[in-house]
Parts: sequence; C-alpha cells; structure tokens
Amino acid sequence: MHRNASSRERVPALEARGVVARYASREGDRDALRGVDLAVFPGEMTVVIGPNGAGKSTLVRVLTGTLAPTEGTVRLFGSSLAEQGRKELARRLAVVEQASQWQTEFTAREIVMMGRAPHQGSLLLPSREDHAIVDSALERAQIAHLASRPVHALSGGEQALVAFARALAQRAEVLVLDEASAHLDVRHAVAVYELALREVRERNVACLAVMHDLNVAAAFADRVVLLSRGRVEASGTIEEVMTYERLRKVFGVDLYVGYNELDGVRYFVPRRVIES
Repeated sequence: MHRNASSRERVPALEARGVVARYASREGDRDALRGVDLAVFPGEMTVVIGPNGAGKSTLVRVLTGTLAPTEGTVRLFGSSLAEQGRKELARRLAVVEQASQWQTEFTAREIVMMGRAPHQGSLLLPSREDHAIVDSALERAQIAHLASRPVHALSGGEQALVAFARALAQRAEVLVLDEASAHLDVRHAVAVYELALREVRERNVACLAVMHDLNVAAAFADRVVLLSRGRVEASGTIEEVMTYERLRKVFGVDLYVGYNELDGVRYFVPRRVIES
C-alpha cells in the first residue's frame, strides 16, 4: 500500500533545513522548533505526528510562510520560501486547516471558487476554466449537491469537504493539511484523507499532513515524521518510525502495536493501566 522508493534521487517539493522557531515569553526565549530537518516529496504523503506541545502547529506555520524561522531555511522546489510573493506561493501551495464552523452566507460553490483567486486577475473575475475547475473540485469532493447551500447551514463534516474542495480548486503542487480531520467523525475524516491521497497519486502532489490519530496516520502515510519537544525524533517509513519503543518514549504511554491481516497496516491500541 505504501511507497518505499528511495527519496535520494528526487528533489523535495517542500524542505526545511536547520529550522529554529523561537518565541519570547516572560520566562525568557523558548524554542518551539529546534533544528528541524524535513523533506516532502512529490507523489508522497508525509505525515507528522507527535504529542501536544511538540511543535506541530509551529512547523506548519513555518512551512507555509506565515511565520519566519528564527534560524534555518525553508525551500519550495528549491527556491527560498521567503523570496516568493504571497500570490505565487498560493498558486503552488494549498493549506487545509482544522475544521471549524463557518458563519457566513457564502455558498459552498462561492467558497470553493475562492481557491481560484491566486490564478485570477485583480478584479477576481472567474473565467470559463475557473468554473470548470470548481465544478470538478465539487464533484471530486462529492459535494456538488451542496454547491448552492450557504456553508453555515452545512454540518462540520460537510464544511470540511468544502474547505478541501477549495484547496483542490487551487490546483497547487503542494498540499498541507493541519489536523484537517479534527472534530470530524470517522466517515468524514477518512473522506478527507482519501481525497488527499487521490491528489497525491493522480497529480503527483506533495502532501504534508499533521495528524493526531496514529491509526489514520498508519493507514495513509508513505513517510512519517515523529516530532517531540520541537525536534525530529525519527523520520522514515511507518515500520521505521512507528515502533513500540519510539511511541512509548514520545507519547509516554504503552501501546499495543498490531497488524491488520487484510492489508498488513499497523494499528495501535493503548494498554489499559487499571485492571478490572
């Protein structure tokens, strides 16, 4: 199911080298990221896992250009992220953030059309091509029947699919998912990551996904980055990174590591401490 091809011969779509992100606080400066090295390649889904406070959200902000690193560099297809304009960056990189309730009268179609803004002129007048791309995005996300409905009237899961369809409409080369399935039920969470994986496989998109659910991570990841206290604890395949010892060290909990007999995918169950 997962790709194991060597990444040595390919150029990363998104790359961090020696990244440090430092915040000032009353107690003094604090490093949220400490010398992070990371590479995301076209045609792969790279999943970042780690406990609360590991630096995952800060990493997303640095990799998407909303926070400048204190030290180190971030590159998009070999070019410095800091040297790229916002519109050019939006053409090449799309972000889907945590699901949240939209309180707006915009319809689902209007929200998805916003994904075409980086490709439009100053007046943001949609072309025939824009309309066709939006139609395709709505169909791929299986929400075409919701196109004319205001997004505030949609469920949380439906809104998450609208947000993803907007990212699809951007036609970006890099897709970043920041806990995009948070607060969603299993059906909608799986739908979001199935959509992402389809983009990865069919359009050779590079995808970085931050996840909390270890089982979902193991089901969809090609490569895994385990983040702990602002550092990369391990990076590699699921088998290399998501081991009992490493997960116990980082998360501080005992997990049974099993294998699904149908597809060989690993699964994780916390070990109960209190006996019945």
